[in-house]
Amino acid sequence: MTSHTLAVAIVSSFSILASGAVSAGPEQATRSVERGKYLVQVSGCNDCHTPGYMQMEGNVPESAWLTGSPVGFQGPWGTTYPVNLRRYMEDKSEAQWIATARQPTRPPMPWFNLRQMSDKDLTAIYRYVRALGPAGEPAPAAVAPGQLVNTPYVEFVPKNLPPIKQASH
Repeated sequence: MTSHTLAVAIVSSFSILASGAVSAGPEQATRSVERGKYLVQVSGCNDCHTPGYMQMEGNVPESAWLTGSPVGFQGPWGTTYPVNLRRYMEDKSEAQWIATARQPTRPPMPWFNLRQMSDKDLTAIYRYVRALGPAGEPAPAAVAPGQLVNTPYVEFVPKNLPPIKQASH
């Protein structure tokens, strides 16, 4: 092989790798899914997005994980419900998920924590949720402030709380 041919082969290989045209092997994909499961567990995603998870101290079958909840969170923003992530991600690409994960959402979702995650971690979460497959029903739609709801809800209205001082930067 001439040095010119070798150089072309090396440059082509780097170009293909940089473009993402070569997909990850099965072992790397498995590690990504396992990392996603770990991140879902330690980030507390199941606490809200899996019915009964906190009450059962995490003893909920994985097949029921991340299916959303009909238990709302009510506060000055209205009433919101933990989305069924398995249905939510069903029609999203990895890029759409990453972009959406970094956008502000209604309370009490700690979207600002997702915003701090690396693309690699958000991709791992996406791949794990997609590996679980679709299950469950969509969560109820959010309800505007002051509107009555017919579902159970947790009230997020602090009593006698002193004003929060903003940190100076």
